[in-house]
Amino acid sequence: MELIEEMEDYAKTYNVPIMQPEGIAFLCAFIQQHHLTNILEIGSAIGYSAIRMALLDEQIHVVTIERDKERYQKAVENVRKAHLEERITLLYGDALETTVEGSFDMLFIDAAKAQYIKFFERYEKNLIKDGYIITDNLKFHGYVEHQERIKNRNLRQLVTKISRFVEYLKKREDYDTTFYDFGDGVGISRKK
Repeated sequence: MELIEEMEDYAKTYNVPIMQPEGIAFLCAFIQQHHLTNILEIGSAIGYSAIRMALLDEQIHVVTIERDKERYQKAVENVRKAHLEERITLLYGDALETTVEGSFDMLFIDAAKAQYIKFFERYEKNLIKDGYIITDNLKFHGYVEHQERIKNRNLRQLVTKISRFVEYLKKREDYDTTFYDFGDGVGISRKK
């Protein structure tokens, strides 16, 4: 699809973080394999992953939250170009302050990495039993496993928070979490 390539080019040009090809392919395959149709996404960016997910099946509905005004407007434009306004609901606001009603069979967290635990705890109540919470960027360009390569303090703090989140997932006994090396590292937590 032409729009997908256009969005990938835009992301490259304007340095917008979108999922790596391997990660989005894995995510899409997972959604199809588990017949997930009701998805909540934290962090729309330009709408790339929401559109990729919605295109998988006509039954799929995605609610997605973005706090950056410019990216949100670009996402609205892209969703319109994809003719998916009926199946993708874009919410403008900070996910830590936005209230989302309803139940979802999947929650996809791909926003501010330092806030992963807060996002997880804020939205897990919206997840059905046996639903999945998927988190991206858990390796963060290899820094999580190789912290000795980190040269600056801000990056070190961020990587520490991602590591803390990984440990948090391992300790949550009400979820079964599996970690994958796809893309930039993906965690899949199934609610028991």
